[in-house]
Amino acid sequence: MNRATREAAEELCAAGHRAVELGLSPGSSGNVSARVDGLVLMSPTGVPLDRLEPDGLSVVAADGTPVSGPPPSKELPLHRSMYDRLPEAGAVVHLHSPHATAASCLPPWSPASALPPITPYLVMRVGRVPLVPYAAPGSTRLAENLSALPGRFAAALLANHGSLAAAADPAAALEGAVELEEASRIAVSLHGREYSVLAPEDVKELTARYGTTWDL
Repeated sequence: MNRATREAAEELCAAGHRAVELGLSPGSSGNVSARVDGLVLMSPTGVPLDRLEPDGLSVVAADGTPVSGPPPSKELPLHRSMYDRLPEAGAVVHLHSPHATAASCLPPWSPASALPPITPYLVMRVGRVPLVPYAAPGSTRLAENLSALPGRFAAALLANHGSLAAAADPAAALEGAVELEEASRIAVSLHGREYSVLAPEDVKELTARYGTTWDL
């Protein structure tokens, strides 16, 4: 393992440990990956995120071919689909955090985003969050459903399942997942009530300033 790969592995494990510390990855749920030097490092199947170790990660080629280590999480196709959508992404985090999972069971706010632009932080740190139609966890169909969604986005809710966030590195991807969980908590707490959202011009200003995307 060269220096760049070792650093990516350590950062990935740190993100996994932090997700558990924050209560966002119950039991052995959730999976994380990082892309470096043409390889994908991923949490192994069945291993809780707080038990990840750099030398115990799964290593696969960009096309999914195993290179070394134990078998990767069954959600490898989902991660690969997200990398295909975002060539600049260096990490993907998929969690079953409670509020994001609850929000994924609700009707989407709009065809473009499962969550409304309810806080400036969701808009500027994550952007729009489409709802990926349900398919069985780990299935090729789930990855295909993600691939079929139009437009650009860096995070999504998986219907009746959880959240997915991508970013330049594992820490940033986890930050996106944390913001997504917080926005989901607010949205779930307001469900069935009247509430305000950011005006279109305010959303446009934030996306222009922070480089995120939101199609209203």
